[in-house]
Amino acid sequence: MAEVAGGGDGQVKLESIKSKAEPAVHGNGGVHQNNNVEVKSSEGNNPASVENSGNDGRRESSNTYKDLDDLAPATDFIVSKRDQAVKLRMSDSGPAAEKPRTVPSMFYQTVQRVPNHPALAVKRGGVWVKWTYEQYFNDTRKAAKALIKAGLEPLHGVGILGFNSPEWFIANNGAIFAGGFAVGIYATNNPEACKYVAQSSRCNVIVVENNQQLKKILEVWSDLPDLKAVVQYTGEVAEKRENVYSWREFMDLSSGVSDDDLQQRLSLLAPNKACTLIYTSGTTGNPKGVMLSHDNLTWTAEITKLNADLVFASETIISYLPLSHIAGALLDIFITISVAATVYFAQPDALRGSLLGTLKEVRPTAFFGVPRVWEKMIEGMKHKSREFGFLKKKMSVWAKGVGYRATVAQMNHEPLPGSFKIANLLLKKVKGELGFDRCKFFMSGAAPVMKESLEFFYGLNIPLAEVYGMSECTGPHTTGTPNRFRMCSVGIEIPGVKTKLADMDEEGNGEIGMYGRHVFMGYLDEEEKTKETFDEEFYLMSGDIGKKDKDGFLYVTGRKKELIITAGGENIAPVPIEDNVKECLPCVSNCMLIGDKRKFLSMLITLKVDVNPDNLEPTDNLTPLTVDWVKAQGSTSTKVSDILDNKDALVLKAIQQGIDKANERAISRAQKVQKWSLLPRDFSIPGGELGPTMKLRRPIVHKMYAKTIDAFYED
Repeated sequence: MAEVAGGGDGQVKLESIKSKAEPAVHGNGGVHQNNNVEVKSSEGNNPASVENSGNDGRRESSNTYKDLDDLAPATDFIVSKRDQAVKLRMSDSGPAAEKPRTVPSMFYQTVQRVPNHPALAVKRGGVWVKWTYEQYFNDTRKAAKALIKAGLEPLHGVGILGFNSPEWFIANNGAIFAGGFAVGIYATNNPEACKYVAQSSRCNVIVVENNQQLKKILEVWSDLPDLKAVVQYTGEVAEKRENVYSWREFMDLSSGVSDDDLQQRLSLLAPNKACTLIYTSGTTGNPKGVMLSHDNLTWTAEITKLNADLVFASETIISYLPLSHIAGALLDIFITISVAATVYFAQPDALRGSLLGTLKEVRPTAFFGVPRVWEKMIEGMKHKSREFGFLKKKMSVWAKGVGYRATVAQMNHEPLPGSFKIANLLLKKVKGELGFDRCKFFMSGAAPVMKESLEFFYGLNIPLAEVYGMSECTGPHTTGTPNRFRMCSVGIEIPGVKTKLADMDEEGNGEIGMYGRHVFMGYLDEEEKTKETFDEEFYLMSGDIGKKDKDGFLYVTGRKKELIITAGGENIAPVPIEDNVKECLPCVSNCMLIGDKRKFLSMLITLKVDVNPDNLEPTDNLTPLTVDWVKAQGSTSTKVSDILDNKDALVLKAIQQGIDKANERAISRAQKVQKWSLLPRDFSIPGGELGPTMKLRRPIVHKMYAKTIDAFYED
C-alpha cells in the first residue's frame, strides 16, 4: 500500500515498495507522537532503500551521485555567464580543504544514512502529513523528470512563487537535479517584478502556490518567451489552459521521462557550476541574480552545521521565512539535508499570528528569526504581563534579572549566579510557552537587531546570536553561537573563511571584505557589477563598515552606501542613531534619518500599529502596547489619526523628549536630530517602503516623502 505524500489538490502517492530496515514515520493508520506533534497517517508500509528508487525498479549505483563531485575545468574565481565554472577558494588543509560535493550528492548521502528518518511535515486538514528522507528524495527525482517533460532546458530557471511548503522544496531540488537553476521569487512581488526575475533567469517553468500567484504570471506570460509551463501546487486551478498544471498533473508527467534521461541531466552538474539563483531585494535598483554554485551551498551548509554543533538526524526546525531569501533557503533546504533535520512548515499566516501556535506544537531545536519576529514576540510577552498580579510581576522581574546575569556569565565563561537554579524554573516555563523548551540555538539575521531586544532575551536566558552575511556569501560569514557570543556583535567567522577590513580609520572601522568557499560565483549577466564587488585579491567587498574587538568578534558599525555626509562634511552612519531613537521611544515602529548634503539631521517617524492580516497593510490603530504608552503620557488617543488630526500635544511632547534623550548619546552636535515628522502610515512591504526582507528602502522613502523632507530645510 502506498503512503500519502503531498497536499493541496494533488496529493502525490508514492510507488508501492517493501521495507528494508528502519521503522517508517507513518504507521498503519494509527496516531503516533513525533516531537510531541500528533501525526495521523494513512495506511502504508515502510519505504525501501534509495537504491530502489528508480521508476523501472533498476538498482541505482551510489556512483551515480559520487561521479557528480568531479570539478569542471575553470580558470577564474569570478564569472558572470550561466554556463561557466569557477575556481574554488580551497586550501591545502582545514575546513576549506573539504572535498567538494554537488547538492544531489549531499542529498543522496543523507538518504543512504537515514532513509526512513522524517524529513518534511506539513499540516493539512488538521493532520501532519510527512515525508521520510527517501520519500523526499524520490519525489525530487520525479519532479526533476516532470520538469524535463514540461520543457526545462539545462541552465534555465525554474521560478518558485509562494509560501513555504514541501512542494516548494521538491520543485527547488527537482530543478537542480534536472540541470536547471532553482529561482525563488518573493511572494510579495507584483507581476512586473515577477516578470523581471523570470526574464533574467530565463525561466522555462514557474511553480506557483495558488490562483492569486497564478494570475500574476498569466498577466505577464506573453512577455516571457522562455516560459513553457506553469504549475500550481495548492488548490484547484481556476483558469485552466494549455501547459498550466495542478501539482498532481505535473508529477504525473514524470512517467514520460526515463532514468537515463534524468541521469544525462545529472551528468551535466559539477560542484563548481551554478546551481541556484538568489535575487537581491532591489533596494537600490533592479534585483541582481546572485549565482551560487553547488559547492557554495553544500560547503556552507556543512560548515554551518559543524559551527552550530547541530546533531545529525536529531534537529527540528520550522520553515516560515521567505525561501527566495538566502537565509531561508540555506537553513530550511540545504542545511537540513546536510544534518538530516526534520522540517515542519508553518501556516501561510505565520507572521500574522499563527507562528506561536506552530512553535508550541513543534518545539524546534533551532530557530532563526529576523529582528521584527523577535520584536513581535517581545511585544506579545509584555502585553500579556500586564495581566500579572503584583506577586507574579515581582517574581518575573526577579527571575529575568537573574537570567540576564546568567546569560552574561555564560558569555564571559564565568560561574552562574547561585540563584539561577531557582530562577530557571520560572524561565523554563516562559520558554515552554514560546515553544522554546527544546531550542538550543537562537539566531537573528537579515538586519541589525536592537540592543533592547537582545537584553530582553538575555533576561530569559536565551543567548540570541546574530548572524551576519549576505546573499553573495551564501548567507553566513560570521555568527555567534551559544558558547561564543557578545552583546551587539555579529560573532566571529565561520570556520574556513577570512575577513579583511579595508581602508580602516583611526578607530579601527573599515569596509568588511570576505574570502572563502562561501563567496558566490558572480552576478548573472552582470560582468561589470561582478568585478566592482571584488577587490584585487578577490575578496568580496560587502559595503558594510565594521571593526573587531581584541577577541576577534566583529561589530557592524555602518553601511558604506548608506553613510550620510552632511553639508558640513560630517560622515554619519544612520542606523545607530535610528536604533537609539527606537530604544528611547518604544512606541516607534520605523524611523529614517535624513541629512545627506543637508545642513543638519532630520527624521521621519512612524508608530507601531496593528496590521491587516489579509493584506499585511498597516492600519490606523495603535498596537495595545503603544496605546499603553500613549495613556502613560496622559493621552486618550488610540489611532495615529487621533494624534495627527488633534495635534495631540501630550504625545508629540513625549516624542520630542525621546528624541532629546537619544540626542544626549550623540558624539557631536552634527549627529543630533534637529527636526522630525510623524508620518500618518507605518512603513510596510505592500506600501513599498520595506523590501521583502523588511529592509528599509531608503531611496524609495526619500522619493515618497520628498515634500516633507524639503520642508525640514526651508528657511
